[in-house]
Amino acid sequence: MIIDIHGHYTTVPKALESWRNRQIAAINSPAGMPRVSELQISDDELRESIESNQLRLMRERGLDLTTFSPRASFIAHHISDYQISSTRAAICNELCFRVSELFPEHFIPAAMLPQSPGVDVGTCIPELVKCVEQYGNVAINLNPDPSGWHWTSPLLSDPYWYPIYEKMVEYDIPAMVHVSTSCNMCFHTTGAHYLNADTTAFMQCLTSDLFRDFPMLRFVIPHGGGAVPYHWERFRELVQELKKPLLKDHLLNNVFFNTCVYHQLGIDLLTRVIPVDNILFASEMIGAVRGIDPETGHYFDDTKRYIEAAHINAEGNTRRVYPRLNAALEQKGH
Repeated sequence: MIIDIHGHYTTVPKALESWRNRQIAAINSPAGMPRVSELQISDDELRESIESNQLRLMRERGLDLTTFSPRASFIAHHISDYQISSTRAAICNELCFRVSELFPEHFIPAAMLPQSPGVDVGTCIPELVKCVEQYGNVAINLNPDPSGWHWTSPLLSDPYWYPIYEKMVEYDIPAMVHVSTSCNMCFHTTGAHYLNADTTAFMQCLTSDLFRDFPMLRFVIPHGGGAVPYHWERFRELVQELKKPLLKDHLLNNVFFNTCVYHQLGIDLLTRVIPVDNILFASEMIGAVRGIDPETGHYFDDTKRYIEAAHINAEGNTRRVYPRLNAALEQKGH
């Protein structure tokens, strides 16, 4: 079974974007704030947005199931206060849940959290609980920088984050460590900010003893880990200088990398440097990279082709790292 653990609802009906633009415009004019009831998206609109996009490509590429979360760049935690962020998170998570109900064999939801700069992350717990217990979410996306590049939040190893980690351990769910939009023109959102954040999150874990406090905590570093595989020996030396355990013992029981890498050489490097047990299949289709490679005639984000050429099968890894997803599949006889 081919399970893509990195899917975003990037093709959501235009009504959501229009509603959200009204919400942002009303940040300093509360009287103009749109009500949730004003956003009307029918099941037929959801079906159309999925059938002609993600589901069509999944069928063409031979993918069976996608963990589906709200669009990362759309979340923009920095353009909000807590109330606005929580309202938007609830709407986006509900839409992903509705998609999973309409296409239960092909999509299973993962939640965004209503993070807001400077706000206690404990305020995210009710939405996390609802998504897991009511919607059947199998993972969350955790933004280590809700400020949108300013990096004002504490390190991922700081007790500030512990309320989220405690719930993750309780529910036995992983977090994909995934930033949102960059508000700094010097750092392109998908070309720089995402990849910088992947590397930064890994380094924050490396310099800490977070997994000693939370031995069952699991992070997925997306986009192939940013610069991590390419500079693996640098990180091995740094962990040695810091008098930490060997890198494989220090992090690799808890940190995993997905295959959102869009060329064969990149995938080959990833699979040769990172232990295969720590690699999870993903494509982030219709995401940051949407075009066709003129050299091959194939979509850049058709990562299944690269994985097959590398001769690895990550299904067992995904089921192990996402036990709630595995349980849902087993319940359906998969």
